[in-house]
Amino acid sequence: YFQRNRHSVLLAAADTFRAAAIEQLAVWAERLKIEMIRGQYNADPAALCYEAYESAERRDIEFLLCDTAGRLHTKSNLMAELEKIKRSLAKHDPQAPHERLLVVDATTGSNALAQAREFHAAVELTGVIVTKLDGSGKGGIVIAIQHELGIPTRFVGTGEKLEDFAPFDSRAFIEQML
Repeated sequence: YFQRNRHSVLLAAADTFRAAAIEQLAVWAERLKIEMIRGQYNADPAALCYEAYESAERRDIEFLLCDTAGRLHTKSNLMAELEKIKRSLAKHDPQAPHERLLVVDATTGSNALAQAREFHAAVELTGVIVTKLDGSGKGGIVIAIQHELGIPTRFVGTGEKLEDFAPFDSRAFIEQML
């Protein structure tokens, strides 16, 4: 999305715990021809994001995307890790990270609202990305997240191809739900 709009991008593979997470992101980085900062498995994700920020800043890169580990909102140690990443990036810029996006699966249902509450409490979310809108889920939970928490949906995923990721269009979304 950012490349299509002529912006420079750097990826940070901050999911250092899930098996093959770094390799999976590397495949997308290669497809997109975007450089990726990576560390070792079990490395400190906050330190990796901090270093990636320094690299992006040195090279005048406009957007740094830090891909963190998926986590259950009920795991307090994992939620504390997100808070640590946020504090680490704020050392460079008190406003960083400028966007904190939660990715929710359209088929998740009401559990996505519980997730959004906990993530919002931990890192003050600025948006939601809803994926798998090409499946059976309608993604109506994003309405509840917006209504209750005031967190807007920023992007939608409707498949696994590059062109299946787009900015959220509320009118198109409502039409598809009806």
